[in-house]
Amino acid sequence: MNTAIQAALDHAVQTLIAQDILPSEWKNISQLTRTKDRSHGDFASNIAMVASKAAGMRPRDLAEKILNALPQMPEISKAEIAGPGFINFFLNADERYAVLELIQTEKEKFGQSQDNKDERIQIEFVSANPTSSLHVGHGRGAAYGMTIANILEATGANVEREYYVNDAGRQMDILATSTYLRYLELCGQTLVFPKNTYQGEYVKEIAQSILDQDGQEYVFAVADVYNNVPEDVQYAEALDAEGNKVVLSGDKEKHIDGLIANAQQLLGHNYRIFHQAALHAILEDIKDDLGEFGVTFNQWFSEATLADKIDEALETLEQRGFLYEQDGNIWFKATAFGDEKDRVVKRRNGQPTYFASDIAYHLNKLQRGFTHLVNIWGSDHHGYITRVKAAIDALGYDSSKLTILLVQFVSLWRGGQMLQMSSRSGQFVTLRDLRKEVGNDAARFYYVMRKSEQHIDFDLDLAVSQSKDNAVYYIQYAHARICRMLEKAKNTAIVFSIEEAQNHVARLDLAAEEAILAKLAAYPDVIRRAASSYEPHQVGNYLKELAALFHAWYNEHKVLNDDLALTQARLLLSINVQQVLRNGLTLLGVSAPESM
Repeated sequence: MNTAIQAALDHAVQTLIAQDILPSEWKNISQLTRTKDRSHGDFASNIAMVASKAAGMRPRDLAEKILNALPQMPEISKAEIAGPGFINFFLNADERYAVLELIQTEKEKFGQSQDNKDERIQIEFVSANPTSSLHVGHGRGAAYGMTIANILEATGANVEREYYVNDAGRQMDILATSTYLRYLELCGQTLVFPKNTYQGEYVKEIAQSILDQDGQEYVFAVADVYNNVPEDVQYAEALDAEGNKVVLSGDKEKHIDGLIANAQQLLGHNYRIFHQAALHAILEDIKDDLGEFGVTFNQWFSEATLADKIDEALETLEQRGFLYEQDGNIWFKATAFGDEKDRVVKRRNGQPTYFASDIAYHLNKLQRGFTHLVNIWGSDHHGYITRVKAAIDALGYDSSKLTILLVQFVSLWRGGQMLQMSSRSGQFVTLRDLRKEVGNDAARFYYVMRKSEQHIDFDLDLAVSQSKDNAVYYIQYAHARICRMLEKAKNTAIVFSIEEAQNHVARLDLAAEEAILAKLAAYPDVIRRAASSYEPHQVGNYLKELAALFHAWYNEHKVLNDDLALTQARLLLSINVQQVLRNGLTLLGVSAPESM
């Protein structure tokens, strides 16, 4: 219906342009929205206010002229001016009830559109280093990315979900060396475990698997492993005034780098056994975890495959004049594209930087022909946005094709206390732990119920409570309540017929019923807005509001009653609520239970 009203407004604009009331170059940038207050009609437009300056008249005066220029619309009972110049449109009764037939016709497809049918969009999300199990922060990125993909697909887009596997960087070397040191311990060697290694129990398990398979074939003396390695960091026992550790001596980064170098030299090609064992064990764990969470990917892209693409990207930047050498390093002229400083892409030892890999990866993405790229990153990557976009422009592509969405951190609360997390020490709450405690549904729902750039305080107690305050329970309960009501109708010999019920929709004349009808009709617009703004919380908020309207109506008015015609009409309204709740929950990756 909003498209018909928008078309009528566009016709009115052209009429006013022909009458020289609006300039010919004026573009319609107004918004047509559903009203929140039913007394203001079903739809409202701000066209008179946004066009008043161009017309050189007061908004209300322009609104009068727009009303006079509107073509006849049989679907509209009236249109009137309100407030400073809004134009409110009131649907006639038949149009309000039409949504019931539409939902029953389209069922699970209701709310879907073809708005983005020409778009081929790649969404890269999670992409956590395969150095440990996913923690609750990764879980938010997973839920957010998967839901955005679902919503974009609901608007007709061809979406490809991708996980970038960081399997070629320093963190993987730290993990491989951590695994080797644990292997030596399991073989009876004595050593002081470095502070800057991965120390979770899972590292011991990976080392044990290598020992079980190959025995002590890879054992070298600890003295050789630690030979000429810089001293590990030593901390004072007391913290400083700001609560930070005070360094007495040593350097943890140089210490672990020395151990990595020695392990690689001593083990030779066998070093890869520890590297790959750690990579495969943890990557499989991540895949299983995400799969159980309902998060799947079309592609798991290996950073290790980018070597040739890095050369191609740097050669392209060189040819286009955006690289230079200084102090033995190769620099990218990022400042030419608005970055705060230039960036090193190749170190003096000839090794490419992480940023060079990022450039190559995005070149690979662009060459695959996507119409748009969406990266979902942790908020700590904010500083990377400008430099990555700069590199895309420098390569000769359009950086506006890339949207980067930042996901803020998650804090877990239980019993009024915030839980602490630290991934390197292994003392953190995993995504699997969270799912086990609150369930997939609550995790998927609450992860996307705030804008991605806003911090989440995840209340574990609330997420498992069976109360109105627990939004996901409240929504699911509305769906289950309707299922139970339909079963009761069947058991009491009420023969419900959709065709028969359609003959009695005029009986749905209560204010509460009109509010539910309007809310149902608003669902497709909610999906469109959520897709265009990458804001899945709009869908969650909509479902909360629909569930609240249904519960309030159900509690006040009997659906199954002695008036058969009214019963039929109210059952029809209920099953349409049920359908839309199920459609929305599916997009969010949340189940729609038939009983609770």
